Amino acid sequence: MKVRSQSFSIPPRHSRRPSTQRNVARWTKAAILRELKKLANPKVRAKMAYFGVNVPKSLGISAPVLHTLAKRIGKDHRLAQEIWATGVHEARILATLIGEPQKVTAAEMELWARDFDSWDVVDAACCYLYAYAKPAWSKAMAWSRRQEEFAKRASFSLVAYLSYKDKVSPNARFVKFLRVIEREAHDERNFVRKAVNWALRNIGKRNIPLNREAIRAVERIRSQNTRAARWIAVDALRELKSAVVQSRLRRKAT
Repeated sequence: MKVRSQSFSIPPRHSRRPSTQRNVARWTKAAILRELKKLANPKVRAKMAYFGVNVPKSLGISAPVLHTLAKRIGKDHRLAQEIWATGVHEARILATLIGEPQKVTAAEMELWARDFDSWDVVDAACCYLYAYAKPAWSKAMAWSRRQEEFAKRASFSLVAYLSYKDKVSPNARFVKFLRVIEREAHDERNFVRKAVNWALRNIGKRNIPLNREAIRAVERIRSQNTRAARWIAVDALRELKSAVVQSRLRRKAT
């Protein structure tokens, strides 16, 4: 949502450049941290644990508020790196919003992955930053073998987003990742199994051939007969075979 100006007058043309310079000068790491503290909401902070977010350095700021702040700041990758390093939960989410995907490196992705400690930071990084970065697929494959819960979640969260954000990868790339999903479908950890299921469903909704491949993968997952695999298979199959999904895929194919 666009923020309306507080002034009813139109500023003179010559004032625009100084205004921009003041805005650029304002947004330093220290200024952002001050702004985040102003936006902190104890009620939001109190609800975080209910949604499965248990982190030590959090302020309690809702996602819409962070998105509004990110628009005010604009894209700035150096600043994103600086505020990520503070360890403040909301600063890290904000970093994923103001970071510049074209400047993301594999080394930086690995460095940030070591800090992942909640599903919302993981998903924000994957959605707004990593899904558009060059190392996305290589990191998704590498992270799928990680033991840390949130680093591993990042693998499947990233592919869930790539399933509709990546407009150029061939079906073969997604089929290859379906084998990864089958391999890791045994993981009982809540934030991993949900992301595995999410990636599986999103791949199966990309197009008709991948829907068929995903359904075949579901059958193999179900035969593993572990609790996590059974849950993933039943939930994914329900959606992938649904009339709504099948109708949507047929429309896309025409």
